[in-house]
Amino acid sequence: MASITTSGARKGATVPPSPTPRVGGGKRVRRGSARTFWLFAGPFLAGLGIFVYVPVGWSLYLSLFQAQNTVTPTKFVGLANYVDILTQGPFTDSLWTFTVFAVIVVPLTYVLALALALLVHRIRVARAFFRSVFFIPTACSYVVASMIWKLSIFNGVRFGLANTVLGWFGIDPVAWIGTVSPPWYWMVLVTVRLWLQLGFYMILFLAALQEIPRELYEAAWTDGARPGWQTFRHITLPQLRTTSVAVLLLLLIAAYQAFDEFYNLLPNTPYARPPLVYLYYTALGQGQDFGHGSAGALVLSALITIVTLVQGRILGFGKAES
Repeated sequence: MASITTSGARKGATVPPSPTPRVGGGKRVRRGSARTFWLFAGPFLAGLGIFVYVPVGWSLYLSLFQAQNTVTPTKFVGLANYVDILTQGPFTDSLWTFTVFAVIVVPLTYVLALALALLVHRIRVARAFFRSVFFIPTACSYVVASMIWKLSIFNGVRFGLANTVLGWFGIDPVAWIGTVSPPWYWMVLVTVRLWLQLGFYMILFLAALQEIPRELYEAAWTDGARPGWQTFRHITLPQLRTTSVAVLLLLLIAAYQAFDEFYNLLPNTPYARPPLVYLYYTALGQGQDFGHGSAGALVLSALITIVTLVQGRILGFGKAES
């Protein structure tokens, strides 16, 4: 009976057809993947080429010509624009202005951002609130912040916030922006930059602090290390090495690119012009000297690249953690 049943089942069963191998299926999959790649990456690559590489190439072309009030020059001057930029005073003076700004802003931002990150990391109550409060200024426009600093906090009249505080101690009002000696305008420039960027770098340090294993601190306390400076110096700071190098590189590049606060706080003031402000007035001012402006922009780009590579080399950016 078992054999009959089995035989009947075999006779009534439908045998599925054997799959037919598809010819060229792998090619169709590859073509579909290529179309998907270009669908997503194509607009980005097109925008990168149109808005980055084409302008850079056109700037290189303009820098080799005498291009005043025209973007289609005909008089070829070779490297004369580069020689003028590097030998004339205004551009080199702007580099010194940047140097002063970077020497002040980069260490201050690093130290204050790390201190804020340590404080917020130690807080047990309302940590998300303090993290948000310190990060919110990052979303503020540099132009808006510069106007607030200029018209409300450091406006130079008796009723400005800074002069009001000084008046409580019997100190006369200070023309913060208009005073060259002593250069009080540096306080305005530095404080607005600190307020705008501290929160961003605090978040970077905070993320790095949360990745440090708790076991390292427990082992240090077992060995007799005291909580505070000892653990910070021998555990926390070495564990933040990669983040610290990245933060310093970002701060230096951001200092090179300083424009909005200088342009809005100190308009038409030759004594405090960083490179971008000088190049803006050179290329887009009354003279519209696109040749010298393009040459200066390329020199500045090369300088940023060289300084960044040297700084990364010195600080060991990209090296594996020991």
